[in-house]
Amino acid sequence: MLAGAIRRGGFQVVWPDGSQSHYGNAAGTQTGIRITSNAALRRLALNPGMAVGECYMDGTLVPVSGSIHDVLVVLMDNTNDYKIPALEFNAKFLRVLRPLLQANNAVRSKNNVAHHYDLNGQLYSLFLDQDRQYSCAYFARGDETLEEAQIAKKRHIAAKLKLDRPDLEVLDIGCGWGGMALTLAQEFGARVTGITLSEEQLAAAKARAAAAGLSDRVKFELVDYRAMQRQFDRIVSVGMFEHVGVPNYQAFFETVKRCLKPDGVMLLHSIGRFDGPGATNSWIAKYIFPGGYSPALSEVLGPLERAGLRTTDIEILRLHYAMTLAHWRRRFAANRATIAALYDERFCRMFEFYLSGSELSFRLSDHMNFQIQMVRDQNAVPLARDYMFETERAANRLSAAAE
Repeated sequence: MLAGAIRRGGFQVVWPDGSQSHYGNAAGTQTGIRITSNAALRRLALNPGMAVGECYMDGTLVPVSGSIHDVLVVLMDNTNDYKIPALEFNAKFLRVLRPLLQANNAVRSKNNVAHHYDLNGQLYSLFLDQDRQYSCAYFARGDETLEEAQIAKKRHIAAKLKLDRPDLEVLDIGCGWGGMALTLAQEFGARVTGITLSEEQLAAAKARAAAAGLSDRVKFELVDYRAMQRQFDRIVSVGMFEHVGVPNYQAFFETVKRCLKPDGVMLLHSIGRFDGPGATNSWIAKYIFPGGYSPALSEVLGPLERAGLRTTDIEILRLHYAMTLAHWRRRFAANRATIAALYDERFCRMFEFYLSGSELSFRLSDHMNFQIQMVRDQNAVPLARDYMFETERAANRLSAAAE
């Protein structure tokens, strides 16, 4: 597999018997791995999509001449052009199983969320920004700090919600630690209901609202989106749609229509993929986001249309998440000793693999982010997009004046 795949960069393999092989060339990243056992070698040959991550976590695949990030740079850069049969077969098999793997009913959805989001709250404070935005930031220039880019992301989304008068009722589906909801209340005068399935996030979000003196304007609830029956002027969902699952897209958009007032506006922000429908990497599904999936736009627009919603704006954010994840990866590395004390070495290697692999999925593979603005009545938003830019710039000017 390596002999056929490696065409850019150099890759060294130290085999279990101590012998070495070299692949690729001297141009580009130079790195390699040491495989410590024949059992690990068999796993890597038969199911590389799962085994590379697991063997790194277990210490039976050890990076040499670089880090695990360097290893993944060479592997992922080269496998875009060279199709490895084991990976191709596994992807097709997982695609067939998607209805089962993504059957995220209310109980399963809560368990999936708890798997990743109910970890020790201190962990996320050690690599996210101060507002704990756990989704793609927005780099208008490219040289922003993580904090600046996450603030810009929230304002970029708020501008698309057309919050043109105070006291608009907003539903935040998948509110995380409450940062978006608090921003919409503080900067745009909205009244926000944030819903989540994470008990850890719920407690933190409520505490933040109380500390900011916004408990009368921002409410947080432990509610599955399908159970929401109230109507709102605006709906926003950031980084939650990846957990819905393809079999539930129709129910999601029907819920949006039911909960959106006739003149309302909804903004959906999600990870997506350029290359059409696919399957979630088996390692990511097992260790990081069970039940998760990043869809192609072709999988999203059909259910949206059938629900009776109208798409009024689509924006593709290409490399913004790669830049966001690079910030997270560096912050995680800077705080690695503290995180190892919270968990253990295996957990650290798991998270390193996750952050690096995710970053490179956006930088070298087919992943991106999309934002879809949708309405029930196409007259709910102006004819031209100028209002988005004007609102965003006005918010930035007010912030700069306040500083």
